[in-house]
Amino acid sequence: MTLRVRLLVLLVAIVAIGLVVTDVVTYASLRSFLTARVDQQLEVAAFPAERQLLVAAGLAPAPTPRQPAGRRPVAPAPSGRGLRRDGPIVSGTFGELLSPSGTVLAHAFFTLGGKASAAPRIPARLPAPGPTGSPAFLTVGSAPGGPSYRVMVRDVPGGRGTLVVAQPTNELTSTLGRLLVVEVVVSAGVLVGLAALAWLLVRRDTRPIEDMAATATAIAAGDLSLRVSPGRSGSEVGRLAGAFNAMIGEIEDAFAARIASEDRLRRFLADASHELRTPLTSIRGYTELFDLGMSERPTDLARSMAHLRAEAARMERLVDDLFLLAQLDHERPLARERVDLSDVAARAVDAARLRSGAHPVTLDAPGSVVVDGDEFRLRQVVDNLVTNALTHTPPGTPVTVRVAVEDADAVVEVADRGPGIPPDQLLHVFEPFRRLDPSRARSTGGAGLGLAIVEAVVHAHGGTVTARSGSGGSGAVFEVRLPRQRPSGSGRDGDTAPRAALGSGVEGASATTGSGEPTGTR
Repeated sequence: MTLRVRLLVLLVAIVAIGLVVTDVVTYASLRSFLTARVDQQLEVAAFPAERQLLVAAGLAPAPTPRQPAGRRPVAPAPSGRGLRRDGPIVSGTFGELLSPSGTVLAHAFFTLGGKASAAPRIPARLPAPGPTGSPAFLTVGSAPGGPSYRVMVRDVPGGRGTLVVAQPTNELTSTLGRLLVVEVVVSAGVLVGLAALAWLLVRRDTRPIEDMAATATAIAAGDLSLRVSPGRSGSEVGRLAGAFNAMIGEIEDAFAARIASEDRLRRFLADASHELRTPLTSIRGYTELFDLGMSERPTDLARSMAHLRAEAARMERLVDDLFLLAQLDHERPLARERVDLSDVAARAVDAARLRSGAHPVTLDAPGSVVVDGDEFRLRQVVDNLVTNALTHTPPGTPVTVRVAVEDADAVVEVADRGPGIPPDQLLHVFEPFRRLDPSRARSTGGAGLGLAIVEAVVHAHGGTVTARSGSGGSGAVFEVRLPRQRPSGSGRDGDTAPRAALGSGVEGASATTGSGEPTGTR
């Protein structure tokens, strides 16, 4: 059974119960009211009926009413025949006078000239009147097909017997029958109309739920772009539809992020394999030369061994960088100590001047800027940024390293006046193995891991790193922001950094992306 049908059945059942209760209460109330009216009529008719029955039984003299001149008094009819109405007696009223021993002394129908109905079946054992003389009432039947009667029983004053007065309940029964028909017809009409209206309302209000079911089926088939109609705002179904759409949006984003992550992983593995294949091919080629007799030529042998050592060192640097990124990705703990960024930048600038005398490298560090961090990794960050600037700018291009304090952050900025970075590539410069010029030879560009390591180390310290074009659109500016205070929840030596972390020292890693290899990112 569907939700719509269950709601409809429940609503109709509740209304039906309410209508039945209302009809029963109305019917019982009207029946009680009409019965009380009949009882009042019986009490009023008891006095004239008693008087006429006493006369008919010979227990009282016949009254001699005043008659107009020229008219004779009318004598009462004998017992057992219809009596003329003498007082407020309803037509069809039956009266009976019983002796104290229960013998019928007189009985008659007060028909007012009409036809008498079947006599009521007066039980042999009548209820006793009340102790104060109040009458007793009961309902009896008559012959088959005859009417039912409302009966009143009371004592005759003077101990002369018991008076029984009965009145047919035809009008009461007819009125209650009409009421019952009206209640049944009206209740049935109300239920049918309410069921139709409820079906329309339930169908309208539950349509978003049906849409959700259809959408969920389509989503299960792989279409994550579908959404359901939000429906009326503020209603439970509307809030459910909104929550459903939000959930599908989150699932779609998660799938998109997963696909993007898988794509990056595949590209990373392909790039790593390509970077490792080149030195391995060179090493294999030089080893094959030994089989061709190179060992017998000392000059060629020395040159080949030098190339072998260079390719092995290159592979070692690449493996160290990959290992470093893996450690950062698995959130290894950082060594924490007080580090002066101005001192770190000064030593990095001195090393850069020794490596590349063709670039004027200047330092702008007005004072001590202390942060909590890993000095070895922070030096690696500055070295990588400076090496990146030296590698990808023409000789003579000035490079500036600035250290400052801005608000609650320590800032390290490396800027150059070189060709800069295309605007559409600024968001991708920190991706592993990212080269903005794929055709560039490795002699002028590294493996493309330097800036990826910079980003990972900075994030491990709870900071951020961004790249932008220089003033006037020339050159590139890399800005590192680190919190001057230790991130909440971190401690010294072995605490976990906010995003990724790293061991206090990686064997074989150098202060740059290897042993002075350019980062190869730009």
